[in-house]
Amino acid sequence: MSGYDSNPFVDPVDINPFQDASITQATQGVEKIDEYNPFSSRTSHHSDTTIPISEQSSQPAVLQTSVEQSPKTTAAAAQADLIRKQEELEKKAADLEKREQEFQNRTNIGSTNTGTKVNNWPPLPNFFPVKPCFYQDFDQEIPDDYRRICKRMYYLWMFHSVTLFLNVLGCLAYFTAESDKAGVDFGLSILWFILFTPVSFICWYRPVYKAFRADSSFSFFFFFFVFFFQVAVYIIQSVGIPRWGNSGWISSISMIKQNLAVAVIMMVVAGFFTVNAVLAIILLKMVHGKYRRTGASFTKAQQEFSQGVMTNRSVQTVAAGAATSVAQGAFGRS
Repeated sequence: MSGYDSNPFVDPVDINPFQDASITQATQGVEKIDEYNPFSSRTSHHSDTTIPISEQSSQPAVLQTSVEQSPKTTAAAAQADLIRKQEELEKKAADLEKREQEFQNRTNIGSTNTGTKVNNWPPLPNFFPVKPCFYQDFDQEIPDDYRRICKRMYYLWMFHSVTLFLNVLGCLAYFTAESDKAGVDFGLSILWFILFTPVSFICWYRPVYKAFRADSSFSFFFFFFVFFFQVAVYIIQSVGIPRWGNSGWISSISMIKQNLAVAVIMMVVAGFFTVNAVLAIILLKMVHGKYRRTGASFTKAQQEFSQGVMTNRSVQTVAAGAATSVAQGAFGRS
């Protein structure tokens, strides 16, 4: 009668099919699979880090479209290029013409109607029996880049000449105070003034002038060779070794106890010699810097020397005479 006592209006108990004993035993050996939630911020168990959206996204590839120029645009560009090249050529031609005109002016100025230059140095009056021996014009013969250093070398030579003259006066004062010892110094000082003034002009000033004027490698090498010894001479003169004809520091200091006035005069001359040595070293370095920019070399110096020797008329005459004498001797023996 139990079936009649149950309430028909009450919901029957839900029967779970998975609670069956046979099904429960079958599912106990299977691992529990996590539910997958696509909206969860957690990553799956296969990845430890979360990749930002900004890193995952990439810019779409853009295909560069090539724009074909029209025939009119191409022709205009070609015409503009031709105009630019023409302007460059005209500029170069004007530059070459300017240089040629400057060279022509350098050649014409200071020349006579026959085309030969008139010497203007040393500047002597017209009635003087001795005429100028050299032609010198910094503005016309020396390029702008070398004009300043070339003038400085000329001023150094003038200062050198003044120093040698003052050396004569210093040795004269030394001779008046020590007539028995300073006679040799006074005589040699006169000799140094007469000898070294023109020799220095010819041996190291004119070569550097020619080197800057004609960009001559041989003149540069000759100047460096001679001027190196000139610097050594300046140092010896400033030292003032006794009986060498120089009013240097040794001779002037030795006169302090004997005659203070003569010692002061000799010290002034020694200071002039010292300034000469310092200026010579500075200018030698400056000339060497200019020389390195000119592109001169020892090979060019050898070529210039060989060409100068072969084109020299005196050398050609001597060589022809020697060849003639050798030929005549050979024929005479035969």
